[in-house]
Amino acid sequence: MSPDLSLELCGIRLEHPILNGSGTFDAIAAHRAFGDAVDERLPFSAYVSKTITPERRAGNPPPRLYETPAGMINSIGLPNKGLEGFLMEDLPDLVRLPVPLCVSVMAPSRPGFAALVERVGQRDEVAAIEVNVSCPNVKSGLIVGEQPGETLALLEVIRPLTDKPLIVKLTPNCSDPAAVARAAAEGGADAVSLINTLRATGLDPTTLDPWLGATSGGLSGPAIRSIALDQVRRVVAQVSIPVIGMGGIETGADALEFLALGASAVAVGTASFRDPAAARRVRSELVSELVSRGLDRLPSPHVPSTST
Repeated sequence: MSPDLSLELCGIRLEHPILNGSGTFDAIAAHRAFGDAVDERLPFSAYVSKTITPERRAGNPPPRLYETPAGMINSIGLPNKGLEGFLMEDLPDLVRLPVPLCVSVMAPSRPGFAALVERVGQRDEVAAIEVNVSCPNVKSGLIVGEQPGETLALLEVIRPLTDKPLIVKLTPNCSDPAAVARAAAEGGADAVSLINTLRATGLDPTTLDPWLGATSGGLSGPAIRSIALDQVRRVVAQVSIPVIGMGGIETGADALEFLALGASAVAVGTASFRDPAAARRVRSELVSELVSRGLDRLPSPHVPSTST
């Protein structure tokens, strides 16, 4: 008998623990290119939208991607249609997906976050909201995500505005992600996810000038996996809410490592740029990993302790 991969995350029943990292799989563009077959074979148990902001954003100047030996640096900069454009144009396209929809939001201020959470939270099509306080390409995000007090203050503003689950996406670019996670939980977050990309720069090998149009960006891929595992371990030990682990997951064995450390679910990101079906392979390999260990279900989420 195949292992049972199903789980409940923030009150949402999921078929398996593999999600997508926000902004790493464009379901709308994929559908336009390949039709309904993309939706039918969507490799994720829930879909996390690209991050939306209050106003339309063009994103950072090109070049926006830089390949590294074990991953890539991106400086995309959250291009999106803004709140109104998302609700009018993108949300109707995302409704057709056969899995729960989580909308990722980010703003330069608490009132901006509040407007996003309130409006998105009113939509029945939306199952959960990701509160992105972690993007290294938009300076406003780091102020909230680096400081526990700012994270708590933000949650105290937005938590009363919706009954939808709030998943706070943490930044690894701070001294104590676990402290920020505790603040998010204290403020009423239903879950946290980590890690986002690490600040990085790549140089043009000919000119030795920064390659990216914005000079720096965020490093992702296998290069950051060991850092992600350590930060997930520390956060899991400090909070009682679910933790979604991500950072360089390429195989089922990688996914199992995050789950073994206590993550309730995992997200595939950079691997999907190379292979849009990577998450389907990761899921299949996860099943094989469980079978090889004689396990008939996913590891139980870790019970937090008082030490790291």
